Amino acid sequence: MQAWRPTVTHAALGAINHRVPDPFERLFLQEYPKVVAIAYRVLADRTAAEDVAQEVFLKFHRSHSPDSERASGWLHAAAVHSALNVIRGDRRRAQRETAHALDPAGPAISSPEGVVEEAEQRREVRRALRRLPERTAAVLMLRHSGLSYAEVATALGIKVGNVGTLLRRAEEALRKEVHRATPE
Repeated sequence: MQAWRPTVTHAALGAINHRVPDPFERLFLQEYPKVVAIAYRVLADRTAAEDVAQEVFLKFHRSHSPDSERASGWLHAAAVHSALNVIRGDRRRAQRETAHALDPAGPAISSPEGVVEEAEQRREVRRALRRLPERTAAVLMLRHSGLSYAEVATALGIKVGNVGTLLRRAEEALRKEVHRATPE
């Protein structure tokens, strides 16, 4: 079974501007695929990523102008933060479950060894991301979701020149966190 992969399509800006008069709707059409893709990279769950994207756009609509220069950066950062909050919420829920409950993140059917190992590695990386400071996790998720340094800088409200340094430090922190949590 092939895993779903988000597809980010870049609609022609001019075509959207002429067809859609509402500024929020234009912003939505331009940014929704990328917001879903960012959330998906954090959650690895298509439905949850779409829920996060919907929540992010609702929050944005209630408090910001769609014509803002920082609209896409705000949306991208909010997607990462909201997705991380979903992960944290899932962790708290799992802690409340009884010891005899099934692990909701576990595989429902047996799989070849490689698939199982890969799934465990992904879970461990997600656990390590939860333990990192929010800004550190955000820079990793934004950059590894395909955003450029400029887009990451806009989303986090930092200078473009600082992105590389923050990213390198974040990658090292993630590496240490995964190594710390991995039994020898």
